[in-house]
Amino acid sequence: MASDPKADLHRYLRTAREVLLWKLDGLSEYDARRPLTPTGTNLLGLVKHVATTEQEYFGACLGRKFPETLPWMDAIESGSDPNADMFATADESREDILALYARVAEFADGVISELPLDAPGVVPWWPEERRYVTLHLLLVHMIAETNRHAGHADILREGLDGLAGLRDGLSNMPEQDWAAYRERLEQVAKNAAERA
Repeated sequence: MASDPKADLHRYLRTAREVLLWKLDGLSEYDARRPLTPTGTNLLGLVKHVATTEQEYFGACLGRKFPETLPWMDAIESGSDPNADMFATADESREDILALYARVAEFADGVISELPLDAPGVVPWWPEERRYVTLHLLLVHMIAETNRHAGHADILREGLDGLAGLRDGLSNMPEQDWAAYRERLEQVAKNAAERA
């Protein structure tokens, strides 16, 4: 059976979106928003960032207009708050951000369905030698971008409450005593450090 490259890429993007969203399931409002790294990375902010990025790549970069103005874009573009898409404000509810991501996904899915893989685009913020792109390259880029942030979310969520795994219903984690495993790795690290 022959593969359909565009359908394959689109499926990988959809799966990455689902993984990212799953990492918010069951969390309190505080845990969904609170900064969990020294640079402020937080779960809801990752979703807001990916939504912002996806509407840009499948919108303006391909000559399409996402039908909404994202209010934080002015702060990003002016430099007054270059990380305005990396956190939800106190006035933005989780439902607001998740609904935005759903609308962005629907918009992007429409663009992806409409255009051929070789449809041309331009990413003005990329270096001159790389800025002329195709839908194919933008799909690959957004799959990588979304999976990168889903990986961040996986680690953040595991640190919060121990939830880990590939996606809802498919943990891909072996059944074992994780505390003992971690202790074993700690000992391996100490032994290696002593030998160095």
